[in-house]
Amino acid sequence: MDNLEHIVIIGGGFAGLNLAKKLDKDKYKVTIIDKHNFHCFPPLFYQIASSGLEPSSISFPFRREMRRLKNVNFHLGQVSEIIPEKNIVKTQFEEMHYDKLIIATGTTNNFFNNPSLKEKVHTLKSTAEAIRLRNEILDRLERACITKDKKRKQELLSFVVIGGGPTGVEIAGALGEMKRYILKREYPEISKEDVRVILIEGTDRFLRTMSERASQDAETYLGHLMIETRLNCLMESYENNIVHLSNGENIYCETLIWTAGVTGNTMKGIPSESIGRGNRYIIDEKFNIKGYNNIYAIGDIALLCDLSHPNGYPQLAQVAIQQANYLAMMLNGKTKTKQQFQYIDKGSMATIGRNRAVCDLKYSYLYGRPAWFVWMFIHLISILGMRNKVNVLINWIWAYIFYTTSLRLLIRPVKYPIRKHWVDD
Repeated sequence: MDNLEHIVIIGGGFAGLNLAKKLDKDKYKVTIIDKHNFHCFPPLFYQIASSGLEPSSISFPFRREMRRLKNVNFHLGQVSEIIPEKNIVKTQFEEMHYDKLIIATGTTNNFFNNPSLKEKVHTLKSTAEAIRLRNEILDRLERACITKDKKRKQELLSFVVIGGGPTGVEIAGALGEMKRYILKREYPEISKEDVRVILIEGTDRFLRTMSERASQDAETYLGHLMIETRLNCLMESYENNIVHLSNGENIYCETLIWTAGVTGNTMKGIPSESIGRGNRYIIDEKFNIKGYNNIYAIGDIALLCDLSHPNGYPQLAQVAIQQANYLAMMLNGKTKTKQQFQYIDKGSMATIGRNRAVCDLKYSYLYGRPAWFVWMFIHLISILGMRNKVNVLINWIWAYIFYTTSLRLLIRPVKYPIRKHWVDD
């Protein structure tokens, strides 16, 4: 094992984990470094936030997956620096030598040069952020139930979602379903008129990356769920619970959900000339980062431009998975040098609540209930672990039949004081 080349993969998302699985274990020793000890399924973060699923249903421990993989290890840590001249990666816990380095760190929230928003808004880029938003929503529902002042009740239940992409549309749809179906069953003290959900998009249509038909249907479904919409409208600032919009409108909002954009999750050690649009690493056709021959990037963090995608490939799970498969074949010596990466677009989809979804498939377009069932099937088979698949399916079936869930639990973390005997031990 000591004579094997050591490949270090930073990030255990769709790209990193799939690459680790596909690499030749007789040729390489592989180490995944991630700040979490589990792989998660980001497309369903909004369902955690809306109490549709429990976090463990879409999370899978790395070490459980590693049991079946020869010469693959997991190290917990957040990479603080890469030292390319020494082939070293540094985390807060250790320094690790590599022969080949793969960066698959994905993206983080983009606040468009307004860092103060980070402390004011709710985001959906991690399991922890989804749990935080779930607690916020449940807290406001419970407080609204015991509030006698009508105006204050409406203030507590004011929700604004910034960004009309799939994540924004889906979390807005989940809030709309809560408003239309859940309140009368579980929160009878709250009327539908007390809840205000507004979805704001800066361009001329929602789901901009999908077809115009999908955008039109999505807007119709949002209307069915009593969600207010704003198009061609940018948020200029958010101060004192007031959202100031570019059209001059000011909206009172105590829960602002930010899904407006992403930026590459880069790290110290790779120079700025190797970083391009969207804070992504510029790579060549062999996925080498510009200026290096043993450091690669794949997935959302990689900027690969060609004639078909002059601004880079879309930051989608399917792109990350296909790039991981291609790089594995190349490193394993099973891909011809002249054979370039070609992304096969299998379509895209979004759901806007129960029986409401849109699917742009390769050869067809689906909407409504058929699209919703296709959306559920695709997401179900994509989740790691049979136990997780069964849990998700049971939760979805139960919610579909009874319009309810047992997951509306407001559980906050508690800080315990450090006791003397803990220190002594």
